[in-house]
Amino acid sequence: MSGRTILQADRIDVFYGASQILFGVSIELARGQTVALLGRNGAGKSTTLKAIAGLAPPRRGRVVVLGAELQGSKPYAIARAGVGFVPEDRQVFPEHTVADNLEIAWKKGPHGEDYWTGARVFEVFPLLSPLRHRQAGWLSGGEQQMLAIARTLMGNPAVLLLDEPSEGLAPIVMQRIIEILGRLRDTGVSILLAEQNVNFCSGIASDAMVIDKGQIVYGDTISNLMANAKVRDRYLAI
Repeated sequence: MSGRTILQADRIDVFYGASQILFGVSIELARGQTVALLGRNGAGKSTTLKAIAGLAPPRRGRVVVLGAELQGSKPYAIARAGVGFVPEDRQVFPEHTVADNLEIAWKKGPHGEDYWTGARVFEVFPLLSPLRHRQAGWLSGGEQQMLAIARTLMGNPAVLLLDEPSEGLAPIVMQRIIEILGRLRDTGVSILLAEQNVNFCSGIASDAMVIDKGQIVYGDTISNLMANAKVRDRYLAI
C-alpha cells in the first residue's frame, strides 16, 4: 500500500446468508482522490460501501484505512478510525433540526482533526444555513442529501463513502450536489462515490471502476470511461 493511500479494500468477499454478493473486490483510494464506483442496480455498489463501513462485514479479504486493518471491526470502530458513510436513503433524524443533526454527529477525526465544525459546514453548504432551525423531516430531498453529507463531515472522516447521492434528485439539485462534492474534493477530502449515473460522476471523479455481478470488471480514468462507449453500453446502459 502506497504512502498516500487512505483506503484499501483488498480482495473482499461478502455474503448475505448463503448467497455470495462480492467476489474478490479490490479498491484503492489515495489522499484527496475521488473514485466513482459505477454499476447497474444490484451490481454490488452499495454492498461494497457497506463492507468497508462494517455494515456487511467481508468473509474474506482486508479493509485497510490509514494503515490499520479494520475488517471484522464494529461499524462504530470503523467510523472512529476515519470512515464516514452517507447511506443511500440519507437517514437524517427527521424530528431534530438541521443544527441538531450536525451537533449529534460532531467528533474529532482519527488523529484529533477538528477541521469540520458547524460554522465550516454552513460555509460549504450555504443553503443549509437559513434552515438550521428547521426540522430535518421538513426538508426537500436535495436539502436532506446536503444535510446527510454535511452531518457525515462533522465526524472529520479521512474518507467519505457516498451511496447513490444523485438518486431521486431533480437536475438542478444534482448540479448543486456536484458543485459541493467538487468543492470537497478540492479541499482534499477523499471520496468513494457509488453511482449509476456516469454523467453525474464525470464532473467530480478523477477515476472510475465498474462493478458487475459483484466483480470489478473495469478500471480507468473517468475521461477514458466516458470515451469508451463499449464498456458503458455493456455495463452501465439501462
